[in-house]
Amino acid sequence: MDRAAALATDLRRRGVTDLLTDRTSRSAHSSDASLYRVPPLLVARPRSAEDVATVIELCARHEVPLTPRGGGTSVAGNAVGPGLVLDFSRHLDRVLSVDPGTRTAVVQPGVIQADLQRAAAPYGLRFGPDPSTHTRCTIGGMIGNNACGSRTLGYGRTSDNIAGLKAVAGTGAALDLPPGGTGRDTAELAALHDLTAGSLALIRTEFGRFGRQVSGYAMEHLLPERRFDVARFLAGSEGTLAVVTEATLSLVTDPAHRVLVVLGYPDIAAAGDAAPGLLEHRPTACEGIDARIVDVVRRRRGEQAVPPLPAGAAWLFVEVAGDDEAEVRERARRVAGGGGDALVVTDQARAAALWRIREDGAGLSGRSPAGLPAYAGWEDTAVPPAMLGRYLRDFEALMKDFGLTGLPYGHFGDGCLHIRLDVPLDRPDGPASFRAFLTAAAGLVAGYGGSLSGEHGDGRARSELLPLMYSAPAIDLFARVKAVFDPGDVLNPGVLVRPRPLDADLRVPAAGPVREGLALAYRHDGGDFGQAVHRCTGVGKCRADNTATGGVMCPSYLATREEKDSTRGRARVLQEMVNGSAVAGGWRSPEVHEALDLCLSCKGCASDCPTGIDMAAYKSEMLYQSYRGRLRPAAHYSLGRLPFWARLAARMPRAVNAVLRVPALRRPALALAGVDRRRTLPAFAPRTFRSWFEREHRPVEGRPVMLFVDTFTDHFAPEVGRATVAVLEAAGYAPRITASGRCCALTYISTGQLDKAKTILGRTVADLAGADMPIVGMEPSCTAVLRSDALELLDEAVAAPVARATRTLAELLSETPGWRPPRLDGRSVVAQPHCHHHAVMGWEQDARLLREAGAEVRRLGGCCGLAGNFGMEEGHYEVSAAVAGHQLLPALRDAGPEAAVLADGFSCRTQIADLSARRGTHLAELLAGLLAGRLPG
Repeated sequence: MDRAAALATDLRRRGVTDLLTDRTSRSAHSSDASLYRVPPLLVARPRSAEDVATVIELCARHEVPLTPRGGGTSVAGNAVGPGLVLDFSRHLDRVLSVDPGTRTAVVQPGVIQADLQRAAAPYGLRFGPDPSTHTRCTIGGMIGNNACGSRTLGYGRTSDNIAGLKAVAGTGAALDLPPGGTGRDTAELAALHDLTAGSLALIRTEFGRFGRQVSGYAMEHLLPERRFDVARFLAGSEGTLAVVTEATLSLVTDPAHRVLVVLGYPDIAAAGDAAPGLLEHRPTACEGIDARIVDVVRRRRGEQAVPPLPAGAAWLFVEVAGDDEAEVRERARRVAGGGGDALVVTDQARAAALWRIREDGAGLSGRSPAGLPAYAGWEDTAVPPAMLGRYLRDFEALMKDFGLTGLPYGHFGDGCLHIRLDVPLDRPDGPASFRAFLTAAAGLVAGYGGSLSGEHGDGRARSELLPLMYSAPAIDLFARVKAVFDPGDVLNPGVLVRPRPLDADLRVPAAGPVREGLALAYRHDGGDFGQAVHRCTGVGKCRADNTATGGVMCPSYLATREEKDSTRGRARVLQEMVNGSAVAGGWRSPEVHEALDLCLSCKGCASDCPTGIDMAAYKSEMLYQSYRGRLRPAAHYSLGRLPFWARLAARMPRAVNAVLRVPALRRPALALAGVDRRRTLPAFAPRTFRSWFEREHRPVEGRPVMLFVDTFTDHFAPEVGRATVAVLEAAGYAPRITASGRCCALTYISTGQLDKAKTILGRTVADLAGADMPIVGMEPSCTAVLRSDALELLDEAVAAPVARATRTLAELLSETPGWRPPRLDGRSVVAQPHCHHHAVMGWEQDARLLREAGAEVRRLGGCCGLAGNFGMEEGHYEVSAAVAGHQLLPALRDAGPEAAVLADGFSCRTQIADLSARRGTHLAELLAGLLAGRLPG
């Protein structure tokens, strides 16, 4: 029996039962948000503090390293390890209490920071530190790295907000660390006290020199004048000394008023020069951001994603806050009056849009200004704020010397810089270049009296460089501290003490290019599937619930809460497939199929992931590579070739519908087709939309427009087509329809039948290319194929003009001079945008149209859960229903009977009909009904 199996057996005997030993889960946990990959032997998910103590005891006995992990958003390689990964995010995720009297909260380490904020908000309280990953990072991880965030100037670091900890040392000793010092209650604390007493001069001269000195151990908290505060000392120790099982945190009141002042500067260094002078105004935040990252936001999100900014090529976002509105506005006025162009923002929605640029910075900076992959590793330096401008100029010069580019931003009021660099890790000399740059950069920051890390910790990226920042006696002190708490080197070995080489275990060099025999172009990744899946930087936005703000990613993770079912987890499994180590067998490996099985192909990640991962495309490629020339799953022949079957059924739709209503025939038919027996099959229309248009529709005069007739509208929902014609004609258009047999091949694409898809779609695009008029799609997923997928499957020179000509109904109407929507004043609309609509076209024009009509719109986030063929297939019903239950079904239950349920996607309307008593309405039906005098609802 190997070590992993022996340890797992002992853990189960002792009651630690939630263990993941399969290759899929281990691959999903092989990396965090860093550029390091270290596949673990197994993953344990503790349910109690007793479980944690048991795991530490047995790991020590079996000599298996242990690495604690929260949300896996650590950027320096702090949350990966070769032994057992202890994942706190699954079970130990509760806020145990909030005490408004003492302004404290007691939490388990797996609590997500945003969940703590929600629990504290009813009392007018909040947890101060707010890193950009607040929607998915855990409190335990924040303690491990001593996370800070944008508002450290107002609220301090995580360590400043710890009122007490419970933890288990590497020795197995239980540590109960109340606020205000701990004395010498255990052998470990007594030894630490003696060690500190013998090193006071060293600690006073080298530690705690400025606020963002996070590198190494925070020895300054052990000084007598700081009351030997071991709880705060453990913050930033990166899981190398003890594992936190409970934390008591100090909370602060949320100020009643906030004002954001945006100041423009000619360059990022000038912004760095200005930041220290603004601290006299007591800002809660002073953030620097460069034009290069703003340009990326515009390219990725559109011009509307960036509100107007003051003139300049760099900006400081300065927030002032307080309970006296007049006093806050006066401080904001003084900040704005310091010279240069300034913008004062009092509207909180507008301020939130600006802050969103900063929040997505870590992910958006995953591509450099040169368009190359950009990596962490040197993304978190800090210098005393007075030195920042000079440091930035020298750092830019150093990047130029090495031929590197990046997107700088950071916490300039604290002297902290974040940047990812396009180090050529895919080249043979890449790791050596990485080492050379980091060594030179460490010397530069040390020369400014700075810190290798300002909040992310040292991890595998920077621990080896600590001797450039600290003296030899200080480095020896770290080793002696480690020996007190973890003499067996069980906890997170290779970090801080006896570090791994910074160029060992790099993820990208372990994977070669994958260019041969691919079906998709991967045109933004140089035709390389390997580079495409390595877009994932691990920031973990796919693990957050983004639905409240209209986001979609990642519905399967929200349903299962399994890492392997997140976009990040799937990317990690695919990365392991590419490097061929933890996942062998290539495209057909069971690990790859397991990871991608519950991917809904919703494309939410294509828009919501800051790095632009498109897991739907990767799944399609995987299915193509796996089943090319081989027997496919039954659903690929039935649902995947739906256009073919629909054309056959159109010859006798009533007979087909009658047969499928007979239970004795329906059940075997569903089983044969690979469709879940609990699903209701949509009925074929007695008459297709095409038949109506060609035989009954009377042409009108107007501006020509081409209606793309998709299979779903034509054969299942012809009423949508008729309504679209009515709306377009009322707007002054003369609709025409695409030729018979033309199809976007969506169902072939989603099931990986890409050779057939290229043939079908190629004919369609060739026809449309000569239309010389706007093309309007009625089914969002089919419209998205013409706008996006066609560019990956076909010659871009042919597909691009069609993509540019294709519109949604709302887009075309919004572009129509003089058109105004019929009135919906006071009417309630519950809108479920189709995922592909959200991801590819964007739903903003639809939202604007409804607002202009006077409707009260509740836009739902997330996926409906059916997602084309996904929810129909055997084995997917439970997850499909769970996804619908996250936002869609509760919203339908809450909606009044008079509310219109807007759902342009045929699959969305099918899911609504299948799982509720409501009926979904297409935008065209809603508008056509209003034009005819019919009210929605």
